[in-house]
Parts: sequence; C-alpha cells; structure tokens
Amino acid sequence: MERKPFWNDDPLIAVSGVADQDLPAGALYVVATPIGNAADITLRALWVLSQMDAIACEDTRTSRPLLARYRIEAPLLAAHEHNERAVAARIAAHLSRGQRVALVSDAGTPAVSDPGARLVGALRAAGHRIVPVPGASSVTAALSAAGLFDAPWTFIGFLPRGARERERVLRAAAASGNATIVLEAPHRIGATAAEIAAAFDPARRVIVARELTKKFESIVATTAAELPAAVAAGEARGEYVLAIDAPAVAPERDIDALTLRWLHALGAELPAARAAALAAEVTGLPRARLYDALIGKSRG
Repeated sequence: MERKPFWNDDPLIAVSGVADQDLPAGALYVVATPIGNAADITLRALWVLSQMDAIACEDTRTSRPLLARYRIEAPLLAAHEHNERAVAARIAAHLSRGQRVALVSDAGTPAVSDPGARLVGALRAAGHRIVPVPGASSVTAALSAAGLFDAPWTFIGFLPRGARERERVLRAAAASGNATIVLEAPHRIGATAAEIAAAFDPARRVIVARELTKKFESIVATTAAELPAAVAAGEARGEYVLAIDAPAVAPERDIDALTLRWLHALGAELPAARAAALAAEVTGLPRARLYDALIGKSRG
C-alpha cells in the first residue's frame, strides 16, 4: 500500500515497527482512544488513524481536537447511537471500494458501553473485516488499581433506566458471589450509590474510581453501606467506575437440576471422586458438595 506521510522522522514510530505492519484494505478498524490523558493513545492507534480514508466518530467535536493534536487529517463521519444503522451503510460503501475506515468513540473503546456495537454487527454481518486496535479502558484501569479478591468479575456497565430493572440487576449481582463493575454518570451517581447500598451486603468493599488518568483522578475504597456518603463527599464530575468486590466468603450456590443430572451421568461412568472433581472444574461448585450430592450424603 502507499503509505501516507506521518512522523517519518519520529524514532518511536521507527522503533515500534508499526509502519511495516499490514493494514488490510476494505476493513473497519475499531480504535480505542484515551479516556482522559491524551498521552495514553498507542503508537499503533496513531499509525492506523493516520492511514485511514475516513474516521467515524461518536462526536466529531470531541474527536477533532485529539486528531488535530497528532496531525491526523482524515475526513470525519458522525457515528452516534441515533444513526448507527444509517452510517453503517455509508461505511460499507467505503469498505466495498477497498478503503479503510476507523471507528472511535469519545473515550475508550467503541461498542463497550459506548455506541458502535450495532454498527460493527451490521458490517460484520455484511461480510466486512473488523480489526480491533485496543488501548485505554476505564474498566481495566480501575480494576488494576482496585486490588479485588481473586474471583470472577461481572461487567454490568451502565445500569438500565427503569427502577425495577435496576434493582433486579443489582440484586442478582449481589447474590452471584462475583465482583461487579458498574459505570455511572455524575448526575446519577448519588441515586446509584444508594441503590448499591440497598442491594449489597453492607460490608462489601467498593472501589470508587473517577476522572481516571486525568489531573483530578480519584480512587478510594469504601463499603457498600458507606458508598452514598463517600460519593457525596466528593464533587460529582467525570464518569465513575464502581468496582464492588466479591464477598470475603462466596455465598453457597444451589446445585441445579441440570447439573445434578449430568453429575449422576458422570458418576455412572467414573469413580465418584473423579466425577465430582470434573463437575467442580466445569461449574465452579465445591468438589466436596458435588461428591456428597453424588453419593447421596446430606451436608449441613
């Protein structure tokens, strides 16, 4: 391909070797951009964006200053939650001509609690290649500084709008035994903090991260019971990441009927201890409980 000039004398571009990497034509590049600190953009993201025939942006007014900072001058298309299907057809036309188009959101990774999922899905369904270009993420940034228990975590993102559905989602998360990651906007953080306090065990640890990577970055630890007060104590600004830790002792899960059926099927072919070990590996349930269920012993 004929490469567009871009920092030809920059030693970082040369050392990274990014300019020598393949850049397939007729593909949509889903490019992560900084979540606050402009220096968090990757060399690969800069190179890819500099080579695009067009860049689809959640809000061109937000993306234009970032692109201008790095001397990237590709034409911009608006691709927000209200026009994803329409702009997908427009981008498909570009890709069908062998052009390269990037998709960016205002911050972080498109299609992850941001617009873009329907657009990406439509283009993938139409047979176009999708190339991820990963980068900064508020979720992984918060998790890396949270020090959560070594347990699975569930990403909820932004909660549903309806009060009943929000309560249902939070109650299910509290009962799961997993850590839970919730995103929230500053104008709703107070109400969400109160809902989390009501749904979770009061002692559950919560990490409140806001303004990540920015000048006024704040990462504080509190509990579910104290979360409303912790949130109220600071100025509501920027997007929040709430990392609700797993309980110190995970709640005991019931052995559902389907698990019991194939547990007994395994037990018919294998020694009970081996069958219970395999079932524990697949389900995450304690091996001893599964063994007891298999041999008909009651625990309690």
